[in-house]
Amino acid sequence: MAVFVFSGRTRGGQTITGEMEAANREAVVARLRSQQVIATAVRSKPRDITIPGMAAKVSDKDIVVFTRQFATMIDAGLPLVQCLEILAAQQDNKTLKKTLTEIRQSVEGGSTFAAALKQHPKIFSSLYANMVEAGEAGGILDTILNRLAGYMEKAMGLKKKVKSAMIYPTTIVTVAVVVVIFLLVFVIPTFKAMFEGFGAALPLPTQIVLELSRIVRSYFVVGIAALAGVVVALRWWYGTASGRTNIDRLLLRLPIIGILIRKVAVAKFTRTLGTLISSGVAILDGLDITARTAGNKIVEMAVFKTRASIAEGKTIAEPLRASGVFPPMVVQMIAVGEQTGALDAMLGKIADFYDEEVDTAVANLTSLLEPLLMVFLGVVVGGVVIAMYLPIFKLVTVVGR
Repeated sequence: MAVFVFSGRTRGGQTITGEMEAANREAVVARLRSQQVIATAVRSKPRDITIPGMAAKVSDKDIVVFTRQFATMIDAGLPLVQCLEILAAQQDNKTLKKTLTEIRQSVEGGSTFAAALKQHPKIFSSLYANMVEAGEAGGILDTILNRLAGYMEKAMGLKKKVKSAMIYPTTIVTVAVVVVIFLLVFVIPTFKAMFEGFGAALPLPTQIVLELSRIVRSYFVVGIAALAGVVVALRWWYGTASGRTNIDRLLLRLPIIGILIRKVAVAKFTRTLGTLISSGVAILDGLDITARTAGNKIVEMAVFKTRASIAEGKTIAEPLRASGVFPPMVVQMIAVGEQTGALDAMLGKIADFYDEEVDTAVANLTSLLEPLLMVFLGVVVGGVVIAMYLPIFKLVTVVGR
């Protein structure tokens, strides 16, 4: 199938232009004629040249916008295939445009919308596809799509809060490291040449800084290579089952960051599972999807144990309590939700509460890190500068006598 660019004239004399995918030029003309449009020009659209691995990425925001627009069109009564065709035509993101075109072709070929989505797991997650499948089965696709968009918007907001909390300390530490390396490599050697003419013993802090400068200048390339090697090794280890388990367990045990990670994990778990259950997805399937999208191996293992327990006829609350990952209040509220038959509503309330808890934790983390980082910056950079000026102060004192 090729893409053709066409222009035509309607029966009312209005000129229209657009793009259409078809087997050949004649098929485009025939299709336009069936729509009571007389083709005036039809030409093949040049193929986009894409470098492998360099295709445009589809962001969460792109999917949210598509989902909102799709829900509106379905609610207005437009056929599914026509919705996909319109949305694909207006996409600026070439990857999403191509994906929606392939989904439309699958649906035209007799596939369900959910089955077509599952053919593109890198763009549409298993959570998305399963919720759409439940919406198609229940005849409430527009409602499910709106619910999906709302869920994704809240998930994006949660991720943004955590990232924003990390930007400030990361920037400060990076600036401090760059400034210190610049001083050690380019500035300190100038002081060293000057100090050699003093003919007197240098203060210990100055000797330490001079020696550190010599080491950095001599082994700078080796140090960069070693640092890159450590990063690569850690990434490789995190890619293994044992490595990811150990690192994620360590992250959860960190004094301040660990509390924030735990709250984010609880908010994500309850939001995801609550959205799936309220959309009609079976609880075992919901737990399976929730576990795979947990983002933390320890939480994932706890949810999988919960799923296995439910498959044996037990409750959700007991295995969650035994995992030690979820706070007692969360477990108790889930138990109440199970007993009252309102588990999805209770999970939603827990998610809302922990969203606010994440806001508070991020604010507390930022307010705590600000003074600590200022002290760190002052001690590191200020310490190097003072160490370099100590001999000068000593020389001035000697000359003054």
